Amino acid sequence: MSLQELIAPVSDRLTPTERRICALLLEDATLLAFGTVSDIAGRVGTSRPSIVRFANKLGFDGFTSLQGWVRQDLAKQLSTPSQRIRRREGEGPGIRAALEQAVRQTLETLDDRRLEALAAPIARARAVWILSGETSMAGAIVLHSGLSMVRPGVNLVHEQTAARQLCSARPGDAAVVYDFARYRRHSVLAARTLAELGVEIVAITDSPMSPLASLTKTWCKLHIPAAGPFDSALPSVLTSEMITARVVEMLGGKAHAQIDRLEGLWQGLGTFLEYVPRGEKGRGEG
Repeated sequence: MSLQELIAPVSDRLTPTERRICALLLEDATLLAFGTVSDIAGRVGTSRPSIVRFANKLGFDGFTSLQGWVRQDLAKQLSTPSQRIRRREGEGPGIRAALEQAVRQTLETLDDRRLEALAAPIARARAVWILSGETSMAGAIVLHSGLSMVRPGVNLVHEQTAARQLCSARPGDAAVVYDFARYRRHSVLAARTLAELGVEIVAITDSPMSPLASLTKTWCKLHIPAAGPFDSALPSVLTSEMITARVVEMLGGKAHAQIDRLEGLWQGLGTFLEYVPRGEKGRGEG
């Protein structure tokens, strides 16, 4: 049974305030799933008891029971890779269409104002800590690779060594945290710990009701499509590349000097193979 089906039998007995609650919750079920009574009351402009009475009218013994029911319903809607890989071909939009839409939505989300807000804490931080859930790790790796070439003190935090790595984190640092539903316990708890230490959090997530969004005002919402049986990494990778480019602009000469030093080390260490394509060998000789 959906939330709409739950509401329909009692719709003629709802007060004007309860109708406003319905409209809000039908528009954004994640608010009911992950928000608090105060969150909903504030958005509707009513009191906490009104939210509890609304839950009672739907047949629940309180808000917590209604919230638990909605969370179970949302969990059923979140397809796992195991379920996706067994879908018949032709179900839902094709991968190409889904990825094209995700790229458009990501570019629309990352306008100049949003990019400025996401990049500024990274550019001014003493050190940068990058955390991620497993399915969002591609974006974290791209950000680490790009940032570490243009500024010092960039760290990709691994779950197994997180405590040892983060013991030197302190105010003046920034942490960029990637995670999407289904949210990873490690990334959320580590981000919460860093926030309590005074580290500025930049969250790349998928909903205003994400546990990461509650930790910071500096966050962005990405639409993450399914690419076959798995969540696409494309939106987070695109976001990482755009953030890195904006950080480079902000750092200016500091970024240029850093990458010049890196280039010198690459050359001194003979990092890259000196390869001349076969067709070009012997040209100019004669």
